[in-house]
Amino acid sequence: MSNIKAHVDKVTRVYERYTEYVRRNPAATAQLESTVRTLSYLIAGRFADSHEISELVYSASNLLVLFNDSILRKGLRCAFPVSLSQQRLLTWLSVLEHVEVFLEMGACKLWGDVGRWLVIGLIHVFKAVFRLVLLLWYKSGIQTSPPIMPLDRGAEFVGEDDGNPEQQEDTCFVGQRSGRVIRPLGGAPSLQARLWGAPSQQKKRSSSGEKLHSKPTPLGRRETLAESVYIGRPLVHLLCLGLCGKQSWKPWLISGVLELSSLAVLSDGKFLNRWEKAEMRRRSFLLLYYLLRSPFYDKYSEEKILFLLRLLADHVPGIGLVARPLMDYLPAWQKIYFYNWG
Repeated sequence: MSNIKAHVDKVTRVYERYTEYVRRNPAATAQLESTVRTLSYLIAGRFADSHEISELVYSASNLLVLFNDSILRKGLRCAFPVSLSQQRLLTWLSVLEHVEVFLEMGACKLWGDVGRWLVIGLIHVFKAVFRLVLLLWYKSGIQTSPPIMPLDRGAEFVGEDDGNPEQQEDTCFVGQRSGRVIRPLGGAPSLQARLWGAPSQQKKRSSSGEKLHSKPTPLGRRETLAESVYIGRPLVHLLCLGLCGKQSWKPWLISGVLELSSLAVLSDGKFLNRWEKAEMRRRSFLLLYYLLRSPFYDKYSEEKILFLLRLLADHVPGIGLVARPLMDYLPAWQKIYFYNWG
């Protein structure tokens, strides 16, 4: 029993030292996260099972960002303006979104195609239930992806060690012709927390943390129904796939109609927050994914996309370094459900 307590105390001390390091060195923590994410790109295609390991490392990097952000928010005393139960729902939903691709690939490796589709269905059911509870019970407005937005380290931590940021801005020199903002030497933060950007730019970027402090725009009955349709669309698509088959056009068409209908209704709404407008732009952009989704991709897009990539790789210097790996990766990308339908 004493050995167990000693190990628990040791783990607790390591955790406390890590949290203290993260709070004191947000810039170094961001570099660590970027290094882990870059490692996932370098692993892909290097050896057998490299795609699964690469996705595992990529998921771990996203979870690391989520974990470090929770530490930094506690250090800044800027926790979510929501109840603890809603915060837990958001956290679990974020974890699901970060690991869903790896879970799909792992299930396919261990249990074959049947296990893969079972895991896909379970993940979509959990995500839909969580999102509907957030929408209907907690009135959280339109749902973003990821549910918990990563902290902007350059915006949230500027001026943390410098006192009043407005006073700091007043001491800056602004060039009359160039408009360049120059901070005096005495106004620079400590070396660990130093950010190599203009103060005015950092203040401008601080609005990216708006979601943390602002309430969502209330949705009317039509907007709530449209958001519910958007949340339930993946389940409808999975059901249509099971009933009609992978080569049928019905799942593709029904999913597209549901997504367009939801977007059309929500686009008429007047969203007040910047993060809500950014989410609507993201959803509009994701409509282009229908060009890469089967059966449209198999019958129309594939030949034209590969021809364009091959043309660019053969005739534009330097493009081949990106275009050729992309051509090799497209078939593997098509096989992962959460890549193109998630």
